[in-house]
Amino acid sequence: MTITRLSLTDFRSYPDCVVAPGSGLVVLTGENGAGKTNILEAVSLLVPGRGLRGAPLSDIARQGGAGGFAVAARLGDVELGTGTRAEAPERRLVRINGATAAANDLAEWVSALWLTPAMDRLFLEGASERRRFLDRLVLALVPSHAGHASRYEAAMRQRNRLLSDERPADPDWLTALEAQMASHGLALAEARQQLVTALGARLADQPEGPFARAGLALNGGEMDGDFAEQLRRHRPRDAAAGRTLLGPHRMDLAVTHLGKAQAAARCSTGEQKALLLGIILAHAELVAERLGRAPILLLDEVAAHLDPVRRAALFARLSANGGQVWMTGTEPSLFEEAGAAATRMMVKDGQILG
Repeated sequence: MTITRLSLTDFRSYPDCVVAPGSGLVVLTGENGAGKTNILEAVSLLVPGRGLRGAPLSDIARQGGAGGFAVAARLGDVELGTGTRAEAPERRLVRINGATAAANDLAEWVSALWLTPAMDRLFLEGASERRRFLDRLVLALVPSHAGHASRYEAAMRQRNRLLSDERPADPDWLTALEAQMASHGLALAEARQQLVTALGARLADQPEGPFARAGLALNGGEMDGDFAEQLRRHRPRDAAAGRTLLGPHRMDLAVTHLGKAQAAARCSTGEQKALLLGIILAHAELVAERLGRAPILLLDEVAAHLDPVRRAALFARLSANGGQVWMTGTEPSLFEEAGAAATRMMVKDGQILG
């Protein structure tokens, strides 16, 4: 799973840009604000969702540009493209090999995971961010996961509107929506649990090393027995609350530091970053083993707080996995241990310099 050509048009700070990376480690260095993370964000938009920043699409188009933006990539014989037009800045367009497609269809062709400085607080923030993180992990192995998530959310929003309406809701309509929620919700919960079980076992079996081992578990959701029947019984409670109070949208990913038997939220900032990095690395190896191809990894400022020994260990493990890894940093010296095979590029003022 390797991008051999990436082109941007009116994307963030780039009026026009073409990148031809190598198949392994891709290193982007430059000053703060040069546009390094923008390149990673462009790659992250080649999978379903809003990318690594989660930004509104209208914010991505270059200020002073023609309006709208475009990202195109070549992966082997596959051409992927996404973007917007000026007349519809929040409507995402997707093309696969020249044919119009839905954003969720991208999951069939490419898997990408990322780690950014903004994720350093993942274990301290609300459960919704951890669910999104977990769902990205699942999506790399189960492309249909995005479709189940979007259909579940759509049915839940309709049910919430019906229950909040002052007029009595049509019980048959509610029953139909709850059946949809049950079907897609159970698929979501099952895929999450399978991923947590498989990834947790891989992490537990790994030897102690420079990156902390994480224990994983799922909490919440309350989906015992017949989920559709649970929803039907809880209509009065959900109507009073103005939202659905049970289901996979209430799940939380619980992470512990196995070496210290301590919840991730109680660990130091450095330990939390090490836990996240360990999860990402183990998951990339799991995907490579299951699918026969490693996912694309996007690691923003990943080397900034690692000592030389840990940096060398990180680059060695990333290289051994065989996948394409895009990394950013302010100083080329941070990537000295990445080896001569790495593709190295300087980013300056919205331009890529070889």
